[in-house]
Amino acid sequence: MSIGQTFLGLLEASPRHGYDLKRAYDERFGQARPLHFGQVYATLSRLLRNGLVEVDSVESGEGPERKRYAITEAGVTDVQRWLSQPEKPEPYLHSTLYTKVVLALLTGRSAADLLDTQRAEHLRLMRELTRRKTGGDLADQLICDHALFHLEADLRWLELTAARLDELAVAVRR
Repeated sequence: MSIGQTFLGLLEASPRHGYDLKRAYDERFGQARPLHFGQVYATLSRLLRNGLVEVDSVESGEGPERKRYAITEAGVTDVQRWLSQPEKPEPYLHSTLYTKVVLALLTGRSAADLLDTQRAEHLRLMRELTRRKTGGDLADQLICDHALFHLEADLRWLELTAARLDELAVAVRR
């Protein structure tokens, strides 16, 4: 996800301080991986340097000055362009899991055990996401559904691979 474009989208609603941007980002998009403050201010610095945001106001207080950032017309154009471009589908043509299965077969280890362990981990995460979805708001439900659908596809692949493991072992050892 592009943090810069996400900030621009959040700023389009109204000018904000860096702290407020971080909080809004973390609440809506970063629950699993909240942003670090250094990342927030580095991103704002880059957006400022590129003319996509400007300092709307500076507030003095007991601590350091607090800058409030606003999106520029160039920033609005940039976020509009980003929103209108489709994301490249990720077909996972090279996955770490597939590599592990092949290496297990090549080295005489149990690929079936690897697949079972991975299946258990996928199911654990699916249960966790289902609990989060059940107690969450619409945004949580949608992001959990997205993750769950991907995990379901992975599980189908795990089952298919397990069913074809003997055939794969022969092909890999050739």
